[in-house]
Amino acid sequence: MSTNLVDEGFAFLFPGQGSQSVGMLSKLAEVHTEVASTFQAASEVLGYDLWDLVRNGPEERLNLTQCTQPAMLAADVAAWRVWSKRTSVRPGWMAGHSLGEYAALVCSGALIFEDAVRLVAERGRLMQEAVPPETGAMAAILGLNDTQVVEVCSRASTETEIVKPANFNAPGQIVIAGHKVAVERAVELGKAEGAKRAVLLPVSVPSHCPLMRSAAEKFREMLSGIAVKIPPIGVLHNVDVASHSAPDVIRAVLEKQLYSPVRWTDSILFMSQQGVSRFVECGPGRVLTGLNKRIVPACRTEAVFDPDSLIRALELVQ
Repeated sequence: MSTNLVDEGFAFLFPGQGSQSVGMLSKLAEVHTEVASTFQAASEVLGYDLWDLVRNGPEERLNLTQCTQPAMLAADVAAWRVWSKRTSVRPGWMAGHSLGEYAALVCSGALIFEDAVRLVAERGRLMQEAVPPETGAMAAILGLNDTQVVEVCSRASTETEIVKPANFNAPGQIVIAGHKVAVERAVELGKAEGAKRAVLLPVSVPSHCPLMRSAAEKFREMLSGIAVKIPPIGVLHNVDVASHSAPDVIRAVLEKQLYSPVRWTDSILFMSQQGVSRFVECGPGRVLTGLNKRIVPACRTEAVFDPDSLIRALELVQ
């Protein structure tokens, strides 16, 4: 039996909601059985055929938060399982963007996959229920720095209508979230400040902002009943750009993540400062690969979502 080899200059990144698409990982599944078996395990937890939904749609259902979250978790984990069967090299670090953090925790060994499926399905349901329809929104602001976006959000907020930075995705690429009317004000203020683009996003749930506190409080109870192990691979968490080993602390940061901004730029920079120069985006799409080009252009990033991309990613550790 081969011994796993840890490469400290190498990190795995797991995409979250927004990277899903009907047919994702279909080419990888044609060659590697781990994809279908991972989705089968998730389907047994959920009580419906998740792989059928991913392969055939409808897209509207796949894009429902409570369906998207387990679908993306399963896709990320499936890609990791394919990788893991092909090489004994393991990354020194893992990180996941928002929902992707759950995949990182599964693949690092901190969470059991089936438990994570239950968690994210409930997470999605609670997030959807937390804010009445049409009252929350998110928007992307491109071309302003972090300080400018924080100031725009402050000016656009009132005592009863708030907007906050939700995702610090890359320099000059920030997502905001909150009450729809406040987000709309922030979009206009952002344009006035000189943003290259400031646009509402087609989402119904204002993630990673204080409007999710009620969801987080309900989610805490479910988290308390889930087994968490010390992860053998360090997982960098969104809320504090730190890795944790204590199960209670991991549960606490997962709860806080629901209503706190995703510090993605800081996370990638931190790993780079620790000597990471190669990244693999593990799961559908190339969203995180694109962000890395803006954050750490000197580093190499490959994605794993089909047989050809798997070969390119494996070359990073050969």
